[in-house]
Amino acid sequence: MDYLPLFHNLKGRNVLVVGGGEIALRKVRLVQEASAIITIVAKDFCPDLLDMAERDKEHGCNGLHLITAPYKLEHLQAIPKLVLVIAATNDRELNRLVSEHAQAANVLANVVDDPGYSTVIFPSIVDRSPIQIAISSGGDAPVLVRMLRTKLEALIPAGTSKLAALAGSFRERVKARFANGADRKAFWEEVFAGPIAEQAYANNLDSAEQLLAQKLESSDEFKTGEVYLVGGGPGDPDLLTFKALRLMQQADIVLYDRLVSKEVLNLVRRDATRIYVGKTAGDHPVTQENINQKLVDYALEGHRVVRLKGGDPFIFGRGGEEIETLAEHGIPFQVVPGITAASGCASYAGIPLTHRDYAQSVRFIAGHLRSGKMDLNWPELVQPNQTLVFYMGLSGMETICDELKQHGLDPQTPAALIEKGTSYNQQVFVGDLDTLPATVRAAGAQAPTLIIVGHVVSLHRKLAWFNLAERPE
Repeated sequence: MDYLPLFHNLKGRNVLVVGGGEIALRKVRLVQEASAIITIVAKDFCPDLLDMAERDKEHGCNGLHLITAPYKLEHLQAIPKLVLVIAATNDRELNRLVSEHAQAANVLANVVDDPGYSTVIFPSIVDRSPIQIAISSGGDAPVLVRMLRTKLEALIPAGTSKLAALAGSFRERVKARFANGADRKAFWEEVFAGPIAEQAYANNLDSAEQLLAQKLESSDEFKTGEVYLVGGGPGDPDLLTFKALRLMQQADIVLYDRLVSKEVLNLVRRDATRIYVGKTAGDHPVTQENINQKLVDYALEGHRVVRLKGGDPFIFGRGGEEIETLAEHGIPFQVVPGITAASGCASYAGIPLTHRDYAQSVRFIAGHLRSGKMDLNWPELVQPNQTLVFYMGLSGMETICDELKQHGLDPQTPAALIEKGTSYNQQVFVGDLDTLPATVRAAGAQAPTLIIVGHVVSLHRKLAWFNLAERPE
């Protein structure tokens, strides 16, 4: 071990920084976050350091002092109870001199980009205070360290700080309740992996505190679970949000529909129970009412339930109906937005939904037939300078194109159908209101599909970037 990792309490303690440029600025910001009293010595200072000092003075903090002068040993000696010296100039010899002075005074020294002259080094930090993670390569591979920090930042919810603070406030009460260390460990593991943690992550702190108090006071097992309505996006698993992936990995039961891609479903926790509740046009083996009740029943049994939907739960996903039922039964729930098909499929097809030259508005429309008809406000849909996106429109494509033409839209208006958008099987069929239906039917396109109508479609040939080996247009 080249360095012993330690976390240094600098609150109200004196730190000396030598240097007034951008290098020093980065260190000063870190040390200031730790509430240290900072003295900075330099011949001149960058604008940001001057602004920081001015703001500090305006707020009456008195924690940042600038000394405009070349560094001398007397500057170090004049600071009482000095605990850390940082040399952050572009003069390597000066940096080493500062370090020698600090070490002679038995004060910790950090020389930026020169670990050989440092008695302490600054790690890369993942800050979820009071949870903190420090990563270091001892100066050998700083880029690798930054990459690792980025991965950890993505994996650790931002709300971890709130969860840790909540746990800290209950620590003594839990110790009083569970004399055995193993029992305390089991208790906290359940808390950190269940609905209490999720409420804290979602910033529902009152609810999290109430649930934690109930769990602590009750001798019975915590009964009520939680439901997560998760948007699985249009198909590409890389489009999942970090929160969606985290909840999918901790679910006990997953109810998923037919629009959830196999690749997305494979990211669900391996030992979770998977229940297919998909519906297709004219085929509803599981009714919406039955799905709603299943969510309630599983949650009341204490399970963490993910309702996994293609696209976004609140855009033609009937998510609102499901959480209404959950709310009526007092079931805790969260909604995790997903990338809706209009946004994902259009992007992967190189069709911007809005464009300064072509469309200043966009409309999402349910395009499925009901009893062979499509009852839409067609005059509103044929307004100029807008993009129309029809979900579930494959079976009624001819009706859509015909009605738009009959209500005044130019038959040569560009139109596209995207099949299996964002997947490696994506196909994009481009034409206009006159030609698109015949092109799509000849190719035998299958659901899921999305229809886009508007002049933005004309940009497809120029802007297409994904899966370019598609069928002829």
